[in-house]
Amino acid sequence: MNSRILFLAVAASLGCVNAVADNVAKGDNVDNDKAIELNPVVVTGNGHQQLLKSTTTPVHVLSQKLIKETGSTDFQDVLTKLMPQVSFAPNAMGSYIRVNGLGNKYVLVLVNGKKMIGDIAGNVDLSRINMSKVKRIEVLDGAASALYGSDAIGGVINIITDEKTLDNVAISSDTRVSGEGQFSEGVNLDVTSKYLDSHTSYFHQEADSYQNNNKALDADGKEYETIAPLFIGFNSNLINQRFDIKPTENFSMYAGGSYNYKLTDRPNTRTDVTGGSDYDMRSEGWRWEAGAKYKFGKHSLLLDFVNDNYHYGNLYQVDTKSKKAGDFVRNKFQKYYEAELKGVFHFYDKATTIVGADWRNDFLTATSGDVNNNVYTLAAYAQHDMEIVKNLSATLGVRYTKHGTFGNNFTPKVSLMYAPGNFRFRAAYSRGFRAPGLDELYYHYFKIMGKRPVITFGNTNLKAERSHYVSLSAEYSNRIFTLSVMGYMNFVSDMIVKENIAVDDDIRKELAEQFPEATADQLAQLKTYGHYINSNKGIVKGVQANASVNVTPDLTLMVNYAYTNGRSKTGGEWINLERTFKNSFTAGANYSHTWRNYTLGVNLNSRFQSRTYYPSYEDAPGYGVVNLNTTHTFTVGRMFRLMPSIGVDNIFDNTDHRVDTDTRRYALYSPGRMFVVGLKVNFAK
Repeated sequence: MNSRILFLAVAASLGCVNAVADNVAKGDNVDNDKAIELNPVVVTGNGHQQLLKSTTTPVHVLSQKLIKETGSTDFQDVLTKLMPQVSFAPNAMGSYIRVNGLGNKYVLVLVNGKKMIGDIAGNVDLSRINMSKVKRIEVLDGAASALYGSDAIGGVINIITDEKTLDNVAISSDTRVSGEGQFSEGVNLDVTSKYLDSHTSYFHQEADSYQNNNKALDADGKEYETIAPLFIGFNSNLINQRFDIKPTENFSMYAGGSYNYKLTDRPNTRTDVTGGSDYDMRSEGWRWEAGAKYKFGKHSLLLDFVNDNYHYGNLYQVDTKSKKAGDFVRNKFQKYYEAELKGVFHFYDKATTIVGADWRNDFLTATSGDVNNNVYTLAAYAQHDMEIVKNLSATLGVRYTKHGTFGNNFTPKVSLMYAPGNFRFRAAYSRGFRAPGLDELYYHYFKIMGKRPVITFGNTNLKAERSHYVSLSAEYSNRIFTLSVMGYMNFVSDMIVKENIAVDDDIRKELAEQFPEATADQLAQLKTYGHYINSNKGIVKGVQANASVNVTPDLTLMVNYAYTNGRSKTGGEWINLERTFKNSFTAGANYSHTWRNYTLGVNLNSRFQSRTYYPSYEDAPGYGVVNLNTTHTFTVGRMFRLMPSIGVDNIFDNTDHRVDTDTRRYALYSPGRMFVVGLKVNFAK
C-alpha cells in the first residue's frame, strides 16, 4: 500500500513538473537565514491572518529558522527544547503531551487549522507530523473553545506546513542520524505554476528500544531482571500529497491526502526473563481533505472538509495459544469527519469579522474496551476584531455548540490589547468546554502491562467539563530586545480524573465475571482498578516569562521560564495534577555568520525541569539537559544548497538509572549523551 501511494503521488507531481516546465521561474530561491522575523504572520490566535504584534490573543511562534537551528527533525524534540510549558511522556502507543499543566485531552493539535486524530490511550501519534514540511508552529495558551470548540481547554498547537507560493520547482531532502538507532529522512517535491501547484512529501522515522536499567522490583520488593524497555522503538512512514488549483485570481481550491504506517518494536517474550511481549503494536492512518476559497473585494468565503481515519492493534510476533505469528488483531478504530463554512469580512478599516458554522462527527470502535459509539456536534460561531481607539484593540467572540450527548453550550471570548509604542499590554477571558471522550464514557478495559494487570472502567454518568480562563500579559520589543511576561489562571469545573479504587476479594469476584479472560493469578496481583469520575474542580495557575536579545547581528540569546501550579479537588482533598511540574526553564544561544558562499551556525540549547508530580506514584526527580548543534551551509550557484550538521544531545550525559517499580514513573527519558549528524539538500529552480 505504501509503494502504490508513493508511486501515484510522485507520478502526479512529475506530471505537474512536465506541464509547467516551460513556465518555471529562474530567480534566486536561496533562503535568507539572516532575516529576523520580528513580526511574523499568525492565524491561530484569532482565526485569520494577522501580524503577531497585532493579535489581541498571545501566541507563541516557533519559526522555521528557529526550528532549523536546533537541528531537530522530531516534533516532540523541538517543543521540548524550545517551550518550557510543554512536556511529553513517550509510551508504546504515542506520546502524552501536557501544556500549562493540562494533559493531552485538553490540548487540540491542528495541522493547518484542522484537527488531527490518532489519540490512542489518550496520546497523539506524533509520527503523523512531517517536520520537514513545517513552516512554523503556533501555540495558543488557555481556553480557545470560542473558535475551536471542544478539547481546547488547555490550549491549541497549530502546525503550519510550508507550501510554496512562487513559480518554481523545489526539491529538498533532510536527513538526521543519532544514537540508539534514531534516524529520520524527509523528501519533498514542490511544483508551482500559475494555475496548479503540487506538493509531495515523504517522511520516515525509526528508533531502537533502549533501557537505562535492566532491573525491576516485584510486589514484594524483590529485584529481578527485565527486558522491558524505557523507550519502545518504532518504524514509521508518512506520505502526503496536496494539489492547489487557482482557476481565477479570486477563486482557489485544494485537495489532498496522507497515509502513515507505524510499527513499534516490543521485545519478544522469553522464558528466562520478564518484560517481553507476544506482539508489536501496528497503527495506520489515512486522511483526506478538500476545500475552496472565494475572494470578493476585501472579503472571503472558505469551505473545508476533512475525513481522518486511524486504527491500531496487535501484530503477533510469536505463536500463542490462540494466535499465530503474523496475525493482526485490531484494538481501536477511529473516524473523524468535519465540514466547515467560514466567512472573513473586512467591513471597515482595522476591523475583521468572522462568521462560521461547522459539523463534526467522531466514531470510535475499541474491541479491547468494548466501545462502539459515535457522537456529533453542530456549531455556529462569530468573532469581531476591531480597533476601538488608537493603540487600543479588542476581540469579541462567541460559539454555540449543540453536542449530540451533552446538549447546548455557549463559549464566549473577550480580549483587549493596549499597544503604545514598543509596548503590548493584553488581557483575555475565555470559556472552555470539553465533552467526555468516548473512551472515558464507555471503556471496559483489561490488559497486561508487563507482569501488571490493568483494568479501567468508563462512566456513562460523566458530566462535560467547563472552564474559565483569564490571563494578563505585558510585552516590550524593539529590533534588539524582546521581553514578555504573562500570568494566567484556568478554572475547570467537573474535571474528569481517573480514580484508583482498592481491590478486595469481593471486588475480585466481580471483576472475574466482568473479564473472564483474566486468570486468577492475574487478578490476585491487582491492587487497584481505574474508574473515571468528575472531581469537584481543577485549578491551574502559572506565570511565563520570555526574553531574547540580539547581542550582535550574528549572536542571539533566548531565555524562557514557566511556573505552573495545577491541582484538582475531589472529596474535599486537593492533590497535584498528574504529570505536572512547577518550574521549567529553557535557554539558548545561536550564532550565525556568513563568509561568501559558506554560513556557520552554532546553536546551544538547554532545558531544566523540577520534579514531576504523580498522585498514585512516587514523584519523578527534576533534571537538566544541554544540547549543541552546528550547521554548515554551502551555497552552490543560484539553485543548490548543501547543509551538513553535527551536534551532541545531552552533552553532560544526564540519565535516570532508577530501578523500575509498580509505583515509579520517569520524567527524563534520555538514553544519555548522543552524537547527531544531519544533511539537508535543497534544489530550487
